[in-house]
Amino acid sequence: MAQPGDTGISIRRGTKDDFAALRAIELASFETLRAAGAVSGDPAASTDEELQRYLDHALLYAACDAAGAPVGYAGASVEDGALHIGEMDVHPRWQRKGLGRRLMLTLLDEGRRRKLAEATLTTDRFAPFNAPFYASLGFRLLERRDCAPRLQAILTSEADKGLEPERRVAMALAL
Repeated sequence: MAQPGDTGISIRRGTKDDFAALRAIELASFETLRAAGAVSGDPAASTDEELQRYLDHALLYAACDAAGAPVGYAGASVEDGALHIGEMDVHPRWQRKGLGRRLMLTLLDEGRRRKLAEATLTTDRFAPFNAPFYASLGFRLLERRDCAPRLQAILTSEADKGLEPERRVAMALAL
């Protein structure tokens, strides 16, 4: 893997061949989340089925170093006329360089191109690089009672997986 500071970062569509690298990025990012108190327990990463869902929706993007190796990724699907961002991770060695913002803007631009009504996601409310980062892109916090049933179901599923419900929040952005 090239070192941060190298030039030539590009965003491209992800492929099935990227799945192992994307999971490795997600597992490495887990430790950044753990340090912020956003997660605990054993590291977990997206399954092949989850990554394939993003791929099937043509909404899987990888940020790649100058050698073409993924160093970050974002995946989404279209749910009820909305772009739902299911995952976005940047390898810790590449964080704080604008890659997450570039990945998110790529997804949001695609949602606008598809004329989707909004973008949604769930995230940690307190980690400074989660909800505050998404708010800087224009996302607004949704109170649980204001969440669509699909977002309520995602928040419940996250709690069932061991994420602390008081830390989890849904967010939305009108496209």
